[in-house]
Amino acid sequence: MDHKDKYIGQLLDNRYEIIEKIGEGGMSVVYKALCHRLNRYVAVKILKDELALDEDFLRRFHTESQAVAMLSHPNIVAVYDVSRSSETEYIIMELIEGITLKQYMQRRGALTWKEVLHFSTQISKALAHAHSRGIIHRDIKPHNILILADSSVKVTDFGIARLTNLQDTLTNETLGSVHYISPEQAKGGHIDARTDIYSLGVVMYEMLTGRLPFEGDSAVSVAIQHISSIPLQPREINPDVPAGLEAITMRAMNPDLNQRYQSAEDLYDDLECFRKNPDADFDYSEKEIIETVNPSERGDGEGDEYTRNGNTYRDGVAPVSRKGEMTKEDYIESARRARRVSTLSGIFCVVVFIIAVFVFLWYYWLGDVFSSPETMTVPELVGSRLEDVLINPSYTDYYNIIPSYESSDTVEAGYIIKQTPSSGRTVIKNSERKSDMKVVVSSGDTYIIMPSVINSEYRQAYIALQKLKLQVEVTTVTSDDVTEGYVISTVPAPGVELNEGDKVYLTVSGGPEIKYVEMPDLVGRTADAARGILDSMNLALGTINSVDDEAPEGEVVFQNIAAGTEIAEHTKVNISISNGSLAQKPPVDTEEPEGGETGGEENWTDQPDPEQPSAEPDTGAVAPDIE
Repeated sequence: MDHKDKYIGQLLDNRYEIIEKIGEGGMSVVYKALCHRLNRYVAVKILKDELALDEDFLRRFHTESQAVAMLSHPNIVAVYDVSRSSETEYIIMELIEGITLKQYMQRRGALTWKEVLHFSTQISKALAHAHSRGIIHRDIKPHNILILADSSVKVTDFGIARLTNLQDTLTNETLGSVHYISPEQAKGGHIDARTDIYSLGVVMYEMLTGRLPFEGDSAVSVAIQHISSIPLQPREINPDVPAGLEAITMRAMNPDLNQRYQSAEDLYDDLECFRKNPDADFDYSEKEIIETVNPSERGDGEGDEYTRNGNTYRDGVAPVSRKGEMTKEDYIESARRARRVSTLSGIFCVVVFIIAVFVFLWYYWLGDVFSSPETMTVPELVGSRLEDVLINPSYTDYYNIIPSYESSDTVEAGYIIKQTPSSGRTVIKNSERKSDMKVVVSSGDTYIIMPSVINSEYRQAYIALQKLKLQVEVTTVTSDDVTEGYVISTVPAPGVELNEGDKVYLTVSGGPEIKYVEMPDLVGRTADAARGILDSMNLALGTINSVDDEAPEGEVVFQNIAAGTEIAEHTKVNISISNGSLAQKPPVDTEEPEGGETGGEENWTDQPDPEQPSAEPDTGAVAPDIE
């Protein structure tokens, strides 16, 4: 534990106790903390002091974090809350016990293609979910991907990367991230969901080969390579990489936005297709191989010889036969034919060049000058559902749909409230250069519908209601019908509309009502009699111990609960009974009764004296003299 860290041991918001530091990034430090309210461990990401002083940054930080908190996906680290304690800005997140993908690769080197497929599929699903909510990560890299013990994957820092981009420039301080940025990011251009796909492609490349596609001494040199260079094919580095997975990776990394995967769903679909059939063909590009001759292999003038691929050539003439030189007549005729071919080829190339220049000028300039461009009317998107808009080609072919969210108590969640530009305007129709269409989407009203937690275990109900940002008060009552610890009723009832911070009252069963009776006195009674008395008073007989005592055998001599004590019904009572070992027997009377007459039966011993004759039954005879 770092005792020099000022946050260790602090209690943020009177709730989160900082336990230990578990990580640090460019903009924040991450700690493990205990939430005293819900008795669970969480991760607390605290902004560094220099960023916490920037008001514009803090405003964007809260906006982005609140948006990310709306994400809910098994492959995305959950953000629970964004808060401030004194001057400290922090995010409360799900605590993940695992390592980063970067650490995993540092241990393993190049991964197997099955591991790459397993991890990439989960990451693409996480991106698809975030993109469907209008959130772009902007900093997908192995450092932001966590691997759990069960090999599942969680992506972290969604939306926060946008804030980092506002602060960073292409310096050595950003070298870690610049290895994964897209060409459009490196150029400072427009960014959309395809940016994350490029970065995921780089991560897949690194997993397959154990190395990055581009290396450099500075962030600037690496960024330039993303814009202008083509990396080696993964199979040139690692021959074990399947051709299909290589093709998927290189398409995800395509520097041309239009040749890249257009959505994370498309990438996920191809990964699934490859998983089902690793021999599937994913060759997305038409490759044209043009054989050229290195000038260093050629001669210095016409007629000079040079060798290429095992054949001997002369400049301007056909290959020289390996069996011997051409005759003079053959050479002249061949040269004449070569000149004709060269002339016609030159004319053809000039014509093709002129046509190409004309087409280029017409497409980019003359066409607009001499013809009226095709136009279209901006569609009305207000009132449409965002999900429907995002899958409609009549919109997505011409517009980059950029959603933002705000609450509304009149419009259902997921439906568009506003749009920019507004509908009805006339714009040029161009599917190659899309226009930005900003839409404001309803996140639903601010009301919370009271859920039904009746017959739920009260601790689970308590946590569920607190997640809805409701205050909870618990009252316990006795109940013969509901199991102890389960909710009997709620106020308000299920289905009632509430606001954040409203108080909810839970009535919880404390079990059946306990009745008390007065402990009876069992001493002097037999065990069976004691059992009967206890049964009649709804008490239970517990253990019975046999002890040495002067009381007659079988008689109760001790009870563990004193007589007259108030005890709950069904309580077990333990007793001890005498085994009769110490019981006193009546003494033997050896003196003769006065007058020589018997004094009755009580003057006789129980057993006759073995040295005397047996006495007759009670006949009134005088007892013999034993002296």
